[in-house]
Amino acid sequence: MSRATLSVSRVRYGLAPWARIAGLTVCALLTLGPVVWTVSTSLRTPAEAFSLPPQLVPTNPSTEAYRGVFDQIDVWLLALNSTLVTALIAVGQMVTAGLAGYAFARLEFRFKKPLFALVLATMMVPLQVTIVPVFLVLKSMSLTDTLLGLIVPAFPTAFGTFLMRQYFLGMPKDLGEAAMLDGAGPWRTFRSVYAPLAAPGLAIVGVLAFNYHWNEFFRPLILETSAQNYTLPLGMVSLQGNLGTGSISVVLAGVVLSMIPAVAVFVVGQRPLREGITSAGVNR
Repeated sequence: MSRATLSVSRVRYGLAPWARIAGLTVCALLTLGPVVWTVSTSLRTPAEAFSLPPQLVPTNPSTEAYRGVFDQIDVWLLALNSTLVTALIAVGQMVTAGLAGYAFARLEFRFKKPLFALVLATMMVPLQVTIVPVFLVLKSMSLTDTLLGLIVPAFPTAFGTFLMRQYFLGMPKDLGEAAMLDGAGPWRTFRSVYAPLAAPGLAIVGVLAFNYHWNEFFRPLILETSAQNYTLPLGMVSLQGNLGTGSISVVLAGVVLSMIPAVAVFVVGQRPLREGITSAGVNR
């Protein structure tokens, strides 16, 4: 290898780590910057929230804005509704995605490929297109303005089905064939052999479903009319009145409170999420 080639290689491999660190630092600042500013503003007084020039660190930190949130809305009821809805949706999507993914990956039946293509096609249909027929169906079943009307229609998941199908395709067929030779049927093979191995993939579906539906606003806005059935994002809308009085700290305090459960679930589920993605890549 020539001296010039060695020099170029040293420069390339010497600068690459620093370039990656710089790039990741910029991405982290762009991502976390708004979050840090939101938390900082929620700890300011209403007068300090509009101070010029703006300061990142509050001069007189105060939790008055958080007390204002609890005084204006029933945070505990909204959080309970959101927790119930998102937790059941997450569990339901894990069940339906696991069963559907296994069926499309390991079972043979007529029209399997067209049906799977139809499932994937639903991912291209916006929610706003289907909300009217869904509302009419729920109304005919007397499920509008109920938490159950939010939960049940969200059980099917095209993305979760696709993800679990790819996950099951990466598993060895020998495991299922050995179980069938021992007399296990398709359901027993799935429950005893494939489902335990697919736990990391199911964790991915559950974490993503929880974080998505925790922040969901459109469906609760259309389906819920009673305040006792509001979810947390929908209940936070009433805090917008504070923008007219200059109490933007109260609005951002509500935003911070609504972020805490989603962040906690992501932190707790980060390890199975990482393991699921890694194992899926190794299996493939």
